[in-house]
Amino acid sequence: MQFIDGGVCAPCGFVANGVLSGIKAGRTKEDTALIYSEKVCTASGVFTQNKVQAEPVKLTRSRVKNHAAQAVIANSGNANACTGEEGAKNAVRMANAVSKSLSIDEENVLVCSTGVIGQQINVKAIEDHVDELAKGLSKEGHEKARVAIMTTDTKYKECALETEIAGKKVRFGTMAKGSGMIHINMGTMLGFITTDCAISGQMLDKALHESILGTYNCVSVDGDTSTNDTLLILANGMAGNPEITCEGKDYDDFLAALNALNTQIARKIAADGEGATRLIECNVNGAVDVPTARRLAKSVISSSLVKAAFFGKDANWGRILCALGYSGEFFTPEKTSVTFESAFDGGKSIMVFEKGVPLNFDEDLAKKILSEDEVKIQVQMEDGNASGTAWGCDLTYDYVKINGDYRT
Repeated sequence: MQFIDGGVCAPCGFVANGVLSGIKAGRTKEDTALIYSEKVCTASGVFTQNKVQAEPVKLTRSRVKNHAAQAVIANSGNANACTGEEGAKNAVRMANAVSKSLSIDEENVLVCSTGVIGQQINVKAIEDHVDELAKGLSKEGHEKARVAIMTTDTKYKECALETEIAGKKVRFGTMAKGSGMIHINMGTMLGFITTDCAISGQMLDKALHESILGTYNCVSVDGDTSTNDTLLILANGMAGNPEITCEGKDYDDFLAALNALNTQIARKIAADGEGATRLIECNVNGAVDVPTARRLAKSVISSSLVKAAFFGKDANWGRILCALGYSGEFFTPEKTSVTFESAFDGGKSIMVFEKGVPLNFDEDLAKKILSEDEVKIQVQMEDGNASGTAWGCDLTYDYVKINGDYRT
């Protein structure tokens, strides 16, 4: 398995593009993206658990049940959420425009949106630029597409890798957006995965749902689960491997590649949290089982007090113990230890709490460790053999500035 360039266009048969449609006043970069496969793909998706769901989520959720798709259109600048019957019609209009321009089945066009909630989308602006989108589809188009889905993101988020399944070279590609309103439970988080692997709809669905448990669902920026969270995967089978129809080595290899890809994007989303200055990774080891370990870790990185302490470079381990304690998960505080790690000075760590007892530690060294761009919280328990990881970021003044007037 090796990481490669190309994003969603890396797998055989996939092309993409992005254009500026003018959905939101003042935007100068691309705001509408299109991903297209030469062949109809097996498809699957996971969506927000927020009870308030955007119209594109409702439409795409219904269509992906058929496990078939050939194109995805996604826009930024407007979430098309809480927009009623008109919003539902506008989502369909976006799909219709792509269907006509590419001469493909409308039911095989999936739709995603991200941006401001509660405003009707300027769908005509999108319709007027769909032909331009379609004509510009190319293997290099991932560069424009990855920008077109960004809102408050400061960096594009994409990844691709190549692996071998059943003796065939198989590629995976992905792009995502997400910086604020992120507390993923399948924010606004949109993710798109492409692969040329041959895999059945049932097994693709199984792999995607299994993979998100330890990747996307272990990310939190601010505790808000979006109305638009969507993660889609399209597999066109052009790698030529025997179709994966059941569990076994081929499925395990597929899942391993998917996990590697999704882990990279999960980290990128957490690191680019709105206003963030550092990525926080929490590793819980010695928990009773994996789900417990993951929930404990996510409780830590979701804590506003923990996040604020990391912004201040304050080794306030008490807030970590507190967050573990209100997680609702079983662990034994008297047998729990906490260590901070980072790349400072070639890689340093400092234990601040050992088996239920606070330690006298070097505050200056701790501050230097916590000053790095990436910091790890190592939580060691003695309740079992399971481990889990979650990713978050610090909470800064800029987060409030960004979200204080986001709508206006």
